[in-house]
Amino acid sequence: MANLDSGVTGAPSGALQRLHHALMPDYNRKATLYWWSVVILGSAALGVAILQVAAMPAEHVWQVVAGTLIAAVAGFFPVRVPRSKSAFAAGEIYIFLLLAMFGPAAAVVAASTESLVGVLRSSKRWTSRIASPAMAAIAMSLCGIAFQSASDALRAAGLFNAGALVLLLMALGAVYSFVNSTLISTVFKLKSNQPLLLASWFADWGWVGLSYVAFAALSALLYLTFEQFGATVLIVSVPMLACFLAALHYFFAQQETAERERAARVEAVEREAEQSAHHMRELEQSEKRFHSAFTHAAIGMALVATNGRVLQANRALSALLGRDAVVLAGREFQDFVFGEDTGLLQEQLARVVSCEVEAFSVEVRCRHQNGREIWASLHCAFFSDATSAEPCLIFQVHDITARRRAEGRLQHIAYHDGLTNLANRGRFHEYLQQALDRQRDDPSRHFAVMYLDFDRFKLINDSLGHGAGDEFLIKVARRIQEHVRPNDVVARLGGDEFAILTEHVGNTHQAVTLAERLQAVLRKPLILSGKDISTSASIGITFSDVGYRTPEEVLRDADLAMYKAKAKGKAQYALFDSSLHTQATEQLSLEADLRRAIEDDQLSLVYQPIFDLASRKLESFEALLRWNHPERGLISPATFIPLAEESGLIEPISRWVIAQSCEQLAAWHRQHPHLSNVGMHVNASSKDFGSPTFVRQVADVLARHEIRAARLTVEITENVLMQRIGTAADTMAQLRELGVGLSVDDFGTGYSSLSYLPSLPISSLKIDRSFVRQLHCSAENLEVVRAVINLATSLGKRVIAEGIESEAQLHKLRELGCGHGQGYLLAEPLSAKQATVLLGAQEPPTEVDTAEPLDTRLRAAGGTPRLQLVH
Repeated sequence: MANLDSGVTGAPSGALQRLHHALMPDYNRKATLYWWSVVILGSAALGVAILQVAAMPAEHVWQVVAGTLIAAVAGFFPVRVPRSKSAFAAGEIYIFLLLAMFGPAAAVVAASTESLVGVLRSSKRWTSRIASPAMAAIAMSLCGIAFQSASDALRAAGLFNAGALVLLLMALGAVYSFVNSTLISTVFKLKSNQPLLLASWFADWGWVGLSYVAFAALSALLYLTFEQFGATVLIVSVPMLACFLAALHYFFAQQETAERERAARVEAVEREAEQSAHHMRELEQSEKRFHSAFTHAAIGMALVATNGRVLQANRALSALLGRDAVVLAGREFQDFVFGEDTGLLQEQLARVVSCEVEAFSVEVRCRHQNGREIWASLHCAFFSDATSAEPCLIFQVHDITARRRAEGRLQHIAYHDGLTNLANRGRFHEYLQQALDRQRDDPSRHFAVMYLDFDRFKLINDSLGHGAGDEFLIKVARRIQEHVRPNDVVARLGGDEFAILTEHVGNTHQAVTLAERLQAVLRKPLILSGKDISTSASIGITFSDVGYRTPEEVLRDADLAMYKAKAKGKAQYALFDSSLHTQATEQLSLEADLRRAIEDDQLSLVYQPIFDLASRKLESFEALLRWNHPERGLISPATFIPLAEESGLIEPISRWVIAQSCEQLAAWHRQHPHLSNVGMHVNASSKDFGSPTFVRQVADVLARHEIRAARLTVEITENVLMQRIGTAADTMAQLRELGVGLSVDDFGTGYSSLSYLPSLPISSLKIDRSFVRQLHCSAENLEVVRAVINLATSLGKRVIAEGIESEAQLHKLRELGCGHGQGYLLAEPLSAKQATVLLGAQEPPTEVDTAEPLDTRLRAAGGTPRLQLVH
């Protein structure tokens, strides 16, 4: 039986919409209503039929069940009609037989059962499996009622006989087929919103209808035989019909096989004929297509004899070379190629003609009629044609001038600095390698390399912006190029670092003269962002007579010489010597030792007291870092602190210093609660003030040791402050918001602008020891100190004088109004144990005491610290 799978998706509305979409996604409203109506009516008809069968005598019930089972089993073996989508099963014979024998109820039960078997075999959809038996029940109920009524009428008229029964059942078979198929088709039509047409019914169901009529006739004959000979005939009919259907199935299968073979032979003959015709058409059109493609091709094409003579050229090649096709014909193609490339083209042509290669591709420069150079990609291969008397070559010539120019630009970009247009580091390496190779071949060809680094370039970037920094680099690059020899190579290696390769250097004097000339030129002010900016460069110089093997070695030594020049001061140059290697190796060794020192706890802190000069009170300590190397002994902070900053070790060291000093301060506060106002100064680096986690780390340490933020002061040198004024200002603001004090160390030695002081959250200024040392030796220094103290006082900031070493310095600082101070006159840096002894000797009000017992206790705590009363 057919199923209800096909159709289009609808979207019924209502409360059960989600359930409907899940169960019947392709049913629209009309199809849904129709389906439910058919199912309800069919279920009712089947139910009534079952009750009626059940009310029959037991013997009849078993006969109805047997006939139903035979019809159901027959449904498992349908016979498909050749050249049709239709199929039929013999079960309808026994359905109509049950109708004739036991009436409509028996036929309804058998028809529903046979339909259920058929739909279970042919469909997996639950809608089809429910609706198909219901439709069969409705169709058979209607036909059964009609059969019963017609039979009764014929009997009443005395016209019912064998012939009437056969005709009546045949009519019934046609009607049943029509009604059942119409019920099924209606579902499809409603789902697709299409009308139900009689023509389409005959196309889809005609064969089924004829088979039902035939089966009805057979059932009538079986019934008449049964009437005459009894049930034995019916039993015999089952295997006979089975054999008949099997033979019919075999016959139809043979028919289909023969039909497929015939169709395959016809298709093969047609395909062969079509291919032959197609091949003939291709042969006929081949020349036309080639001629059209050749003529209208977007790239230049030419047919060329094996000796290089042009036989035929297309319009694209004529346009490419700026010559008419007639002019090109008869000329050798090499005539239109630049002389440097003709040898390459002739060599490749000879390889093709001698059959060494089948084809080749080369890039050559062709000459336009106006003399312009054109880069072309030329592909050559043999060309054979049925109409050609002898083989020739075909050239395909593609204009790649734009690509070649782009490659040239890309190569320039790859080897030149995008900002200054100088050679970049990679290109400079190549020039250096060439110079080394030339000197290796000829030892008399000496060269020198200069490594330039501009002083204070970072300050220009930070104060005027990166745009001004770029403008600065462009202008100094131009100045350098204008004052070197034409054959010298100038390169920008990165940032503000430049290099110069100068060859044919007879002695060091020539390179030194060039360095001095460049420094004089570079010292001249530049106008950047409307301001006059003066700068200078540190220059390191190395020479080829050192015996270099690689460019990396040359640049390494020139770089070392440059750092030597920087160490001498600004605007200096230095020549490389072998001792710089020793210094660099020593620096690397010291850096490795410093890393181990952090891990092995070789670092320690000492604490130098800071006093209130007026009240003589101990105000705070400054934590100073010390490194006691196991082999080298005490190493100066001036040596290892810059090394830590360069190597990136300064941040873990700073974290350790802050944590250690705060832990010590917390211990002192617990031991001496009356001295809880004593604070701690710690030094921070530029990397600390540029770190986004620095403030959080400080806050964590203060919270962990329960120290008031006001007791901690973070010191930053004036140079670092002005170099990182942007990021430092943000970090300083966050620290002040936390409550931590801020002090500018070494004030007066850097490049500070006094205009920054009112806006920065600074709590104190520390006058550098160089000014304190010269208080009585220089009137200028005295005025600087006086100005700093007056400025700080007017801004509400404390002043701390560093390096107080004499009574005269102390007296003068008091006289000038300096509030706080530290230095060897007052107290040397103390160990933690010594500082604990000093704190224990303090009694409110805290005064510095020089009683003998204190000195004794300090010496007993370790060393012989000098402690001087503030009188």
